[in-house]
Amino acid sequence: MSLWEKATAELLDIIEWIDDSNDTLVWRFPRFDNEIKQGSQLIVRQSQVALFVDRGTIADVFTPGQYRLTTGNLPLLSTIMGWPYGFHSPFKAEVYFINTRQFTNLRWGTKNPLILRDPEFGAIRLRAFGTFVVRVADPKKLVEQIVGTDGHFTLEGITEQLRNLIVSRFADAIGESGLALLDLAAQYAELSVLLMNNIASEFYEYGLEITKLLIENISLPPEVEEALDKKSSMEIIGNLDKFVKFQSAQAIEMAAKNPGGSASAGVGLGMGFAMANQLGTTMNRTLNDPLDNHVPPPLPESGTPVAYYIGAQGTRKGPYNLQTIITFIAGGAITAETLLWKQGMVAWQKADTFNELRALLQATPPPLP
Repeated sequence: MSLWEKATAELLDIIEWIDDSNDTLVWRFPRFDNEIKQGSQLIVRQSQVALFVDRGTIADVFTPGQYRLTTGNLPLLSTIMGWPYGFHSPFKAEVYFINTRQFTNLRWGTKNPLILRDPEFGAIRLRAFGTFVVRVADPKKLVEQIVGTDGHFTLEGITEQLRNLIVSRFADAIGESGLALLDLAAQYAELSVLLMNNIASEFYEYGLEITKLLIENISLPPEVEEALDKKSSMEIIGNLDKFVKFQSAQAIEMAAKNPGGSASAGVGLGMGFAMANQLGTTMNRTLNDPLDNHVPPPLPESGTPVAYYIGAQGTRKGPYNLQTIITFIAGGAITAETLLWKQGMVAWQKADTFNELRALLQATPPPLP
């Protein structure tokens, strides 16, 4: 310290701290050789506490207000020092200002996933993060246990330790709760309160009080979330057999509308055949299933049922009954140009030459050229 700074310190008689930071917990008042003159003015602002320390021993504590330092308001320090000069000469003491306001929006989170046992999914890995709020509850304990002789102690000096405490107690709390993974989102508030109560005493060992703790999110690793999404999708689809039939019907419609030529028509026709076989299997199962006997069976056809065969790309398909042929026509798998044959015919003929089908084919628009 320069001679000018020493001289300036001798003239100072106001002891105060104007906090211009956002994270300072403790600040020591700078005074040359720690000398304080008789009658000095001490100003302690709101959300501050001032501690007088003599040779490592905390003596007097001042709450917010303005004080003129005399033997009357320094009882402990007067007893320790004895005031051999009647308190008319400067005395030595360190003055620490403690910031007692609440420090908000402090972040915590798991560095590595926590491995837990879930009642539904078995062993799972979880990550969690959130925020917490702290303030100084016992200035003496904070200085004695954490700050020591540090003249400028910020929140960063202890935040990492506080985060580790929260994560450790979070693992205990969520493990002992026995909650299923899918029920955690509904218990964030309850888990937050439980966690805050569990760590309150450990925070107080440092002279701190945790006033708020929030769990913002509990998540799974990306690959586990993807598997869970697939499982949820399957549950939303419900009956897989019905879903496949629906997809097949859509494919038939798209193939019929596709102007890609004979190849597309063959694909559409092949899918139509598969659809018809699937429908026939489903119909037979429905008739034989006692659970579905509330659905009436189809009316019997008069006389002997007529069997139809379909010729496409050099391949014969069939036999199909009239109702199935009508279904193919409605889906566009059979057009007026499709070759058909039934019992009693000499040769294959186009579908529009069949009297029983002509009206249906005329009502269905032909495929686009």
